Amino acid sequence: MKIYIEKDYNALSKKAADIITDFVKKNSKCVLGLATGSTPQKTYDLLGKMYKTKKVSFKNIKTFNLDEYSGLATNNPQSYHYFMKQNFFDKTDVNIKNTFFPTDFAPNYKKYDKKIKDEGEIDLQILGIGSNGHIGFNEPNSNFFSKTRQVKLSKNTIKDNARFFKNKKDVPIKAVTMGINTIMRAKKIILLANGSNKKEAVFNALCKKVSTKTPASILQNHKDVIVILDKESAEKFTRLNNFAKSKIKI
Repeated sequence: MKIYIEKDYNALSKKAADIITDFVKKNSKCVLGLATGSTPQKTYDLLGKMYKTKKVSFKNIKTFNLDEYSGLATNNPQSYHYFMKQNFFDKTDVNIKNTFFPTDFAPNYKKYDKKIKDEGEIDLQILGIGSNGHIGFNEPNSNFFSKTRQVKLSKNTIKDNARFFKNKKDVPIKAVTMGINTIMRAKKIILLANGSNKKEAVFNALCKKVSTKTPASILQNHKDVIVILDKESAEKFTRLNNFAKSKIKI
């Protein structure tokens, strides 16, 4: 595991965009696993700018989204289909025919995992982390062997997501997510976190023992993970960096 601690969100996003760009340039037909939410949004914006300046092309890649809300139309501004279209797909030369979402395979989500496997697995998976330590929508106590499935969102996640909706009653309570096993099959993973509200989750994921109480902690067992943090999300982690250095390459 390699960990970068950047000064702020903009620096974090640039580091992530640079790593992804270099990866795609070296692997032009790669399979990317994509996350949504406020954390990777700036990274996608920078990737769009890199495409426009001809620093990278995404025309031959394939993408699999990490998750999607249940019950939202794909053109709903809060859907992850819409998010990806607005923030990444429309800003680059990604071939929409090569983009996939778990809800597209409803109700047989086993087909999503099979599709990923048939493509040779995900080469680079982008992840965020929830304030309760979730990855994708794998909430605390999710089984580490879980596959793509529909899940009920925790009260904590519903509360966190409410800021994106005008009315609380409109916040989805269910979603379809890649399972933890699906995520862990990715060949390389980038985990992004920013903001002081993520510092506890980051600390639990990186410095405590692997536990389903903090789903992201399973990443300690993956052979190729890059973690990119800003100073606020890394605050508690850096306080114990002598301990952390004994476990993790920084």
